[in-house]
Amino acid sequence: MRASMAGQSDVYGASSTSGSTSKRWRCVEITGSHVGDAPMLSELLDQVPADEGIGSVTADGAYDTRKCHEAIADRGADAVIPPRKNANPWKPSTAGAMARNEALRTSKYLGRALWRRWSGYHRRSRVETKMHCLKLLGQSLMARDFDRQVAELQVRIAVLNGYTALGIPVTGPAG
Repeated sequence: MRASMAGQSDVYGASSTSGSTSKRWRCVEITGSHVGDAPMLSELLDQVPADEGIGSVTADGAYDTRKCHEAIADRGADAVIPPRKNANPWKPSTAGAMARNEALRTSKYLGRALWRRWSGYHRRSRVETKMHCLKLLGQSLMARDFDRQVAELQVRIAVLNGYTALGIPVTGPAG
């Protein structure tokens, strides 16, 4: 069972999203373990209403495919996906290919570590934290039927969104 999720203003293809002030799950695609994450990206993006803008899509290198870059470009979003280490430029025939080639040039010019900071890719750790929180609610699912497993995950997501809505505590020095 694999869950990909998306939230506030950015869509992180790997797992979750984060807005400027609140972090919540807006859409989720649940598949069996035989389905990879990258082929599901377009279905995940389709769950975000067309009238709601997507600022950027952040995903790991497994999403560095033409299909993913095209799906992201079709929604008018920026792709924050590190090119693979042995990546070569693509024929600049589409908007997704041109954006990916620019990311490849920038990555080679700045170096991978600096590119990750410059592009905001380091924020992807927030996504992984959200997935960790989901797993804290239970590593395995109780339901055996796929439809019931989907419902169980949706309940867990609703619980996490409820906790997120309560807010993150603000701490400061006493006195």
